Amino acid sequence: MLGPVDSVGAALAGGLLAGVVIGAAQWIALRSVVPWLWIAATSIGMAVGLAVGASVVDYGIDRGDLMIMGALTGVGVGGLQALVLARQRIPGAGWWAAVNPPVWALAWLVTSYVITGNVDERFTNFGASGTLLYALITGLLLAALFSPDRRSAEGSTP
Repeated sequence: MLGPVDSVGAALAGGLLAGVVIGAAQWIALRSVVPWLWIAATSIGMAVGLAVGASVVDYGIDRGDLMIMGALTGVGVGGLQALVLARQRIPGAGWWAAVNPPVWALAWLVTSYVITGNVDERFTNFGASGTLLYALITGLLLAALFSPDRRSAEGSTP
C-alpha cells in the first residue's frame, strides 16, 4: 500500500494502513457483536506485529521468513482483537489469540506459492489465496465463538 516492507518505518506505516482496511472490512461483517475498537485493534496489532515480524526475519522473503513474519503479525492482530472480544465478554476469546498466529503463517505460506513472481515486492499482507484460507478458518472459529448455544452455555465468562 505504501511501498515495500523493507524497514521498520515502512512496516509500521504499511501495517497501520492495511490494518485499518482489514479491520474495517471485518468490523462491517461483525459490527453487531464487536465495537469500532476492532478497527483500531487490528490496525495497531498489524503495525506492531508486522514491524516486529519483518525485522526478526531481516525483511527476508523466503517461505520460512514469510511464515515467521505472518505468525508474529498474527500475534499482534489476534492478541489485540482477542482483547476486544474479551471486553465484549465473548466466551473463548483466548482461542482467537491462539489461532491467529498459525493461520497468518499458513496464509502467507499459501500465498507464497501463488505470488512467487512478485513476492519480492514485500507486501504488508498475504494475497487473495491466503485471504480465502484465513477467512475460512477464522470464519469457522468466529461462528463457534458467537454461537448462541455456546454463549448461553458459558454465560459471560471470557
